Amino acid sequence: MDMNGSQRIEASPDTVWAALNDVDVLKACIPGCETINKTSDTDMDAKVTLKIGPVKASFTGKVTLSDLDPPHGYTISGEGSGGAAGHAKGGAKVRLEPLEDGATMLHYEVSAQIGGKIAQLGSRLIDATAKKLAGDFFQKFGQIVGPVPEDAPEAEKKGWFKKMLG
Repeated sequence: MDMNGSQRIEASPDTVWAALNDVDVLKACIPGCETINKTSDTDMDAKVTLKIGPVKASFTGKVTLSDLDPPHGYTISGEGSGGAAGHAKGGAKVRLEPLEDGATMLHYEVSAQIGGKIAQLGSRLIDATAKKLAGDFFQKFGQIVGPVPEDAPEAEKKGWFKKMLG
């Protein structure tokens, strides 16, 4: 399965880059993510529970970052096992493009292979679920990383990420 797309993020490439490397942001954005732990600068362990059609499974796996080019992009690859439900292996190239208005266009190219019980569900269901999960991730990521609108009450204007930066 291959998928690609782009998402406009209302934040600078440096801010988006920092968020892409922050396990707390990733945990909040990855649908079904229960735990994610950084084991080194380029490696993480994660546990995710997903429902794909009639199959609900918890996947545990490892994620590795490579081809690091801060703040322009990286390659993320991983593999996970869901026990009897099956396994998954894949990766994504993530590229950040600065926009003239200060925002960032995040481009991604994803490839994945699945096996086991989940692979028997059919490519239409798998592809539709993958697109929904990617959409959910980027929508949440944009909400967390992007600024709160100017007409928001003063107490809401500073998101957790901006509070962290000062």
